[in-house]
Amino acid sequence: MSGHVVREGPDEAGVLRLTLSDPERRNPLTGEAAAALADALEQAERLPAVRAILLTGSGEAFCAGADLREFAATGGRPAPEAFAGGEALVRLFKLGAGLRRPLVAAVNGWALGGGLGLVALAHVAVASDRARFGATEVRLGMFPMVVMPALARAVGERRALELGLTGRLFDAHEAQAMGLVHRVVPHDRLPEEAGAVARQIAGWSPLAVEVGLRGWAESRDLPVGSAIEYLHALRLVLAGSDDFQEGVRAFLEKRAPQWKGR
Repeated sequence: MSGHVVREGPDEAGVLRLTLSDPERRNPLTGEAAAALADALEQAERLPAVRAILLTGSGEAFCAGADLREFAATGGRPAPEAFAGGEALVRLFKLGAGLRRPLVAAVNGWALGGGLGLVALAHVAVASDRARFGATEVRLGMFPMVVMPALARAVGERRALELGLTGRLFDAHEAQAMGLVHRVVPHDRLPEEAGAVARQIAGWSPLAVEVGLRGWAESRDLPVGSAIEYLHALRLVLAGSDDFQEGVRAFLEKRAPQWKGR
């Protein structure tokens, strides 16, 4: 694993912890970091022991977005070469849009540009009360192109556009009000609170969670009628699973279920 992304676990609960680890530069989403994070997410999807992923940053930032020195170096390059240089970021956000493992973001500090996009990709986001956010690319003569689809799905199209056009900064409570994060907690309680969310999700049927995430990701762009029919088909798949039968029995017998993942 790249030194810019540190992997821990999965632990006994099935939670894999990924930490963006370049604190002196506020954890920029360099090409190397984006590739390492995408690799880690792909590997997590292949490991049955991983039932949830917890993503955070080290130091005072969650992720401050692109490395400006790296980005500036694309200036003057031939277009095909510059395009290839951004492929890691594209791969990361395409992968995140259809992730089959639940991703919980523990937003410990600044989340700007691509970092804001990572928060928007997360299925659940818990933020420190010290966290600050912004789609700040326009301040540099750029626009949040790659992150915009994830941001629009998280906060709505018009709000995403407003954030991209103004480049303004906003705090964790406003992020919660617009639906970007789900919970704001005192800074010193962030690891505990975000970890508890990840462990709770990891404790449910891995089959139900995986199929649920698949249905959620693949039905969003379907017409309403088609989405309902597709999700009904997935519901029937789960209804015939061992985990659903076990869940019903455990509920009736007032005991904890023993999930088999099938």
